[in-house]
Amino acid sequence: MPTPPTPDASAPKRDKTRYLYLAVIVAVVLGVAVGLLAPGVGKQLAPLGTGFVNLIKMMISPIIFCTIVLGIGSVAKAAKVGKVGITALVYFIVMSTFALAIGLVVGNLLHPGAGLHLNPADVSKVHDQAKGAESGVDFVLGVIPTSFVSAFTEGQVLQTLLIALLTGFALQKLGPRGEPILRGIEHVQRLVFRILSMIMWAAPVGAFGAIAAVVGATGWGALRSLLVIMLGFYLTCLVFVFGVLGTVLWLGARVNIFKLLKYLGREFLLILSTSSSESALPRLIAKMEHLGVSKPVVGITVPTGYSFNLDGTAIYLTMATLFIATAQDEPLALGEQITLLLFMILASKGAAGVSGAGIATLASGLQSHRPELVDGVGFILGIDRFMSEARALTNFAGNAVATVLIGSWMKEFDRGKSEQVFAGNAPFDEATLLDEKPPAAAEPRPEPVAAGS
Repeated sequence: MPTPPTPDASAPKRDKTRYLYLAVIVAVVLGVAVGLLAPGVGKQLAPLGTGFVNLIKMMISPIIFCTIVLGIGSVAKAAKVGKVGITALVYFIVMSTFALAIGLVVGNLLHPGAGLHLNPADVSKVHDQAKGAESGVDFVLGVIPTSFVSAFTEGQVLQTLLIALLTGFALQKLGPRGEPILRGIEHVQRLVFRILSMIMWAAPVGAFGAIAAVVGATGWGALRSLLVIMLGFYLTCLVFVFGVLGTVLWLGARVNIFKLLKYLGREFLLILSTSSSESALPRLIAKMEHLGVSKPVVGITVPTGYSFNLDGTAIYLTMATLFIATAQDEPLALGEQITLLLFMILASKGAAGVSGAGIATLASGLQSHRPELVDGVGFILGIDRFMSEARALTNFAGNAVATVLIGSWMKEFDRGKSEQVFAGNAPFDEATLLDEKPPAAAEPRPEPVAAGS
């Protein structure tokens, strides 16, 4: 009898997660509607968004730890890891300087805040945020966790980064004796990413709650009164991403910025619906490895970039400062602006160590640089939540570009694989978030031949 055809195991499985991200879009639209039609109800839905983001943050430390340890542990020479880290930090400083400079140029062209009368009602709240910001020494000392385990329990990215680096180098020194530990961490990473893929199915609920809460709390009044600074900020971020980052990415790695951003489309939607770039950090790590960037480069560049490569925050700091100065009829001279540029380069690097990085870093920076301007920060609080979305999207795009660039410069970027990914011939596995190699099929054993046949 003819053997019935067996299903082709190599055929790509249907991607069910596309329904998930369609649901996210629907949830965002519904959240806006609820926030506008029933503001009181919308504000009460804030815990839904907070809960989802907290679920994602819960997974960040173990994912960073596993990724960095596996990346460093698989490299023969520690000098190679150091070279990647130094290159990344130099690149972050240069690009943040460009972002700050662009923010100053656009701010001087638009003159946002001219003719406004600031409301000092929120000044005390801003001062409280400024007091909560860390000093430079506290920021450096804060990188050191109180214990090996506290880096995971407190959810501090830089503390986790330090522990992961020490563990990775220790396993590197152990050589063959460290192989069983590396294999164990590999299994832990597989488990952690599987948990993350399960959490992602709660994204529509989180997006609905987050959007409904912010629209219900602010409405459209703040947007109308501060439309100039918002549109100017969004336009500046677009110019930076497509003009500066796109050019650098093409010249440095011969990669099209539009293809890269299209590949990361689902991550951008997730950030837009939660206003948190941290919600997409684990997926960025997985997708950069899938794109062809080596584990060591991804493990060093992405977590470091989330703390030091804050291009969107840098643009925000300069434009918001010019806005406040103009609105208070205390415009900054060119010399003061250059000094502010240098100051904000340092301030933006410490933004990751401050809870609510954008507004708190702005307040603490002005408190130490131009104290008389701190009172004006209260007026920008109304739209800070909307501007945080552009900050997060720009920060995320900057880190994705940096990872590809540094991978290319370090000769750790598989260009052939990236072309396959961009062409859609090597789809990302949304179920495991990892490139799992299927086990080789066992060769069929020959049937025993009956005697006399």
